[in-house]
Order: sequence, then structure tokens, then C-alpha cells
Amino acid sequence: MKHKITLTLVTLSVINLVAQSNAQLLGSAGKFAVLAGSTVTSTGATVLNGDLGLWPGTAITGFGPGIVNGTYHIADAVAQQAQEDVTTAYNALVAEAYTQDLTGEDLGARTLFAGVYRFSSSAQLTGVLVLDARGDSNARFNFQIGSTLTSASNARVQMINGGNGCNLYWQVGSSATLGTGTALTGHILAMTSITMTTGATITDGSALARNGAVTLDANTITACPVPEPTSFAVISAGLLLISRRKRN
Repeated sequence: MKHKITLTLVTLSVINLVAQSNAQLLGSAGKFAVLAGSTVTSTGATVLNGDLGLWPGTAITGFGPGIVNGTYHIADAVAQQAQEDVTTAYNALVAEAYTQDLTGEDLGARTLFAGVYRFSSSAQLTGVLVLDARGDSNARFNFQIGSTLTSASNARVQMINGGNGCNLYWQVGSSATLGTGTALTGHILAMTSITMTTGATITDGSALARNGAVTLDANTITACPVPEPTSFAVISAGLLLISRRKRN
């Protein structure tokens, strides 16, 4: 029975590590749906499933009617640390060796596998981009974009074969603009600003602007889950107790 107890706890530890790996690169910024440097402005029925942060700016407008299903961090130490972690993550993404250079090509109507994809200047998404994880839930996709990221209306990113949007990163050298009705997945880390036009969404990701504004218009952003270590400790204790009771 001791072997069963050990196996249970080891299995739980593995689950813990996998769950935490999604937020590892972003550090404390991993729990934010939106983080900006100057301002956050929302129009209409925006819903943020995650924290909302701003540093060093202090101006946030449009909440409500916008809803934040998380915590506000406005020009506080938490937001400052998150911005520092975004900078660290941004620099790490820039430094990665790229797998393929897609400069001058549209991301739409493509199927890509895990890797690092480079655009020396701007990147455009029109239509559907399919990201195939090939059965690996930890497969990571990184897009290095030298200047701007722009999506057309109703553009979409589709993860298939076990892909996890929390392992998708859009490193943008200046600003990102998501067109009306765009359904994006993953984390946008923009040097300057992020603009989401009417009805655009981000699933399993975030809008993280280092220096400028995040501008929203009836958008939904759902951040990746960030497990609390204490939660796993409680679960571990509970499983250990159950195992002991079965042994007795």
C-alpha cells in the first residue's frame, strides 16, 4: 500500500508541474487577462476573466459596464512586478532561435507545428491559422514579430491535436490590432499598444502591453489558469489520508 501512496503523490506532483508550466514564462503576469503601461480603455460589454493591471499609468475607463472577473491592480507593486516579468518574458522570446522565417507571408490558411516563427517586420492574419500540437499538450508556438500584428475581421486561430493555447506567444515589436470578430488564442506581448476592435476575443491567453495602452470594445479575454501551490498541498494531504484509510 505504501507504493500506492507514493505513486499517487508522484502523479499529483506531475500534474502540478504541468499546470504551472503554462504560466512559468510569464511569471506573475500569468494571472492577468489585461496588463498595460499607460491606460486601459473599454467600450461596451467587455468581460475579462483574469486580473486587470496597469503600471505605471493610472487611468482605467469603461469598467463598468465592462466586467473584471479577477482583481484590479492599478499602479501598485503587483502590477509593477508583472510588468517587469512581461519584460523578462518578452526579451526571452526575442532571443529564441527561429524555426522558420515567414516575413511577407500571411498567417491565414496555414497549418503550423510547434516552433518559433519570425517576421522581420509586420505580420498579418487573414482567415484561419491552424496550430497542430501533434498530441503534445506542452507544444509551444512562438511568433516573433518585428513591428505590428494585424488580423482581418473574423480571423481565427485553431489549436488541434491536444494543443494548449496557454503555450502560444505573440511577441510584437510595436503594436497589435485585432480586427472585428477575431478569435485569437494565446498571449500577446506588445512593446507598445494592443487594440481589440468590436467583438474580438482572446482565449487561453492575455493582452500585455509593456509601454502603451490596451483599448477594448466589447471583447472577452480569458486568461490561463494559474494554480495555487497551496491547493495542491491540500489535495495531496487529502489523497494521503484516503490512502491510509484504505490501508487500515
